[in-house]
Amino acid sequence: MIHFRFEYSGFRSFRLYYELSAMNHELSTMNYEPSTKLKVIHFQRKPRPRFNFSIESIFEDLRSRLKDKADVAVKTSSYFNNGYLSKLWNIAEAALRQKKNAVNHITGEVNFLGLLMRKKNTLLTIHDCRYVERKKGFEKIMIQWLYLKAPVKQAGYITAVSEHTKKEIIRYTACDPGKIQVIPVPLNPFFKPSPKTFNKECPVILQIGVGENKNIFRLVKALKNMNCSLVIIGEPNNKILEQLMQNNIKHTIKFNLSTAELYNEYVNADIISFVSTYEGFGMPIAEANCVERVVITSNISSMPEVARDAACLVDPYDVEDIKNGLLKIIHDDTYREQLILNGKTNKLRFNGQLIADAYYKLYKKIAQQCRYEYN
Repeated sequence: MIHFRFEYSGFRSFRLYYELSAMNHELSTMNYEPSTKLKVIHFQRKPRPRFNFSIESIFEDLRSRLKDKADVAVKTSSYFNNGYLSKLWNIAEAALRQKKNAVNHITGEVNFLGLLMRKKNTLLTIHDCRYVERKKGFEKIMIQWLYLKAPVKQAGYITAVSEHTKKEIIRYTACDPGKIQVIPVPLNPFFKPSPKTFNKECPVILQIGVGENKNIFRLVKALKNMNCSLVIIGEPNNKILEQLMQNNIKHTIKFNLSTAELYNEYVNADIISFVSTYEGFGMPIAEANCVERVVITSNISSMPEVARDAACLVDPYDVEDIKNGLLKIIHDDTYREQLILNGKTNKLRFNGQLIADAYYKLYKKIAQQCRYEYN
């Protein structure tokens, strides 16, 4: 493998050393044994400790469902994407690891890995485009080029997790819509129905995530003077903690949860809150549907697309609308039960096997067009 060592000397200066060690061994181990199965490589980011590994878990589940149909290898980037130098190394590494007799699938967040890959058998999955909106000036131009324009142009095939994300890709890159296929995010099989008697006196409201787009400040204002218990999944900053104290919100904070622990929080909750100002998809909506909990979410971005008629939709920028939605859920039994009932149907769209079949069909299409042999 090629090993890079970075040494910094002085401000904004560095020396880059490299050594070639056992490259032939590395490349030889990438050769597949003779097989009639479809050949695929999943290119993934290097996951950061204490962060949510949702993308990795999605494709781990996909691989397990396709194990009888496809030989799927996993290639994880050697470095975190901490600046342009590490990105350049990861791009070069991915180019070395690609195979001409395989579908090279970049699974998300590291879109730029495809910049030096062969176009005809490269598939890029894009989960959202929010990273562009978070930047300004020259940095925004660079990020838009590095994460969207150049990777989209270089990839032969693209999947988006929602129609909303597809529209954003087209808006930022002017990509041909026919090049993008929408394949939603599958439900984790760990999430199963768990009926519960609704606590009208003091409902437990589960808030998933603490990022800026999760809209916690407006949620907290909406909960003021409401008899409830708020459970927050994630590590909030001091400003959020101050708001919770100032508005006298009874709350519990939990983070670094396993999938089993997260599922238990859904089971213990009465309402799932997901009134974000932006989402590429919105997995907690589908998870709430699966566990059979009522969910309140936003009427913008991808959330109405994911929720359909299985959630209370509110304006995330309007505190009163959020408050009224919560009160309607709490006090209108018929409305609440209808949302839960609708969720039992809505969750079927996110069945893991259906989504695995969609990816397999696309893999076969790529293989056929590139004239690869498979069963």
